[in-house]
Amino acid sequence: MAECRETRARAGILHTEHGSVETPVFMPVGTQATVKGLTQRDLEHDLGVRMLLANTYHLYLRPGPEVLRRLGGLHRFMAWPGAILTDSGGYQVFSLAGLRKITEEGVLFQSHLNGDAHRFTPESTVDAQLAFGSDILMALDECPEYPVSHEYARAAMERTLRWAAQGHAHFLRERGKRTSRHALFPIVQGSVFADLRRECAERLGELDADGYAVGGLSVGEPRPLSLEMVEAAEPLLPRDRPRYAMGVGMPEELPEYVARGIDMMDCVLPTRNARNGCLFTSEGRVIIKHARYKEDGGPLDPACRCETCRRYSRAYLRHLFQAGEILYASLATRHNVARYLDIMREMRESIVLGRFPQYLKSVRGTAVELK
Repeated sequence: MAECRETRARAGILHTEHGSVETPVFMPVGTQATVKGLTQRDLEHDLGVRMLLANTYHLYLRPGPEVLRRLGGLHRFMAWPGAILTDSGGYQVFSLAGLRKITEEGVLFQSHLNGDAHRFTPESTVDAQLAFGSDILMALDECPEYPVSHEYARAAMERTLRWAAQGHAHFLRERGKRTSRHALFPIVQGSVFADLRRECAERLGELDADGYAVGGLSVGEPRPLSLEMVEAAEPLLPRDRPRYAMGVGMPEELPEYVARGIDMMDCVLPTRNARNGCLFTSEGRVIIKHARYKEDGGPLDPACRCETCRRYSRAYLRHLFQAGEILYASLATRHNVARYLDIMREMRESIVLGRFPQYLKSVRGTAVELK
């Protein structure tokens, strides 16, 4: 593992049943076993993606864990040869205002699809993810909304710790029955209270888990607070285990998380923003609907080597967006994902070469303006 002495940044290799993954890594989000707008060939061969994220809540409801088990698991189902990380579904369940009830045993909730009643427990979410065949599983946690009181945040943290211990013990029992390799990450919670984040990280470290996630980020808190919570938790997590910041971030934020010791990230921003007309480039954000691009025959990003930038003009992308053509979503998503992956490759190279501090200085305060 290569480490930066001036920061907490590091470059390593994550070994999974479905291949090795270089870190720091950004995982495109394939919520329902698909990254919207891209085929698996696009991801694997054209973009070089080695790891995707899928969502337990959505896959649990449709098509269901047993269906996926009978079909040979999520990898075979979606024809994806690389690694897959699945979240526990906790964030989605706790977002179902009025449709869920928290108990000590787990969470009772109603499906947003048809209103059917379901229950997630620390054990059942592990079982669902093992049925999927996930390479990395997430432990069930309580993700409080923002803002909450310190008292509520502590209660949620304590429940998360109890669930993590239960889920981890169940996972170890089940993993012992299998020949395939799987890993389970518990999740640090504590809302925006640094003392709770530190306590949660320290107590979770006692589980000696395969890796650790920092959750409850990007739930409405000011962006600097998200980084502060990572700063609070990271020093107390085992240094020899991967760290995953869930649901982050904007392109200019990625180096900040890596500088704070984060190895893994995911976010819907590159795909969602692409579909909505916001494209991330090395020169800043391009809002493609703007009239200034109507006759712009240049590439979206002259510094980018993705197929979208090599082959198509800003004028053509604007035309597709304005016309509501499906091709726009595919081309735009391809570029935004490529931009995120390029940032991760740049960071890894700078860490390995001992130049990360210079890289961090060069990117701070850049690429945030609207063009």
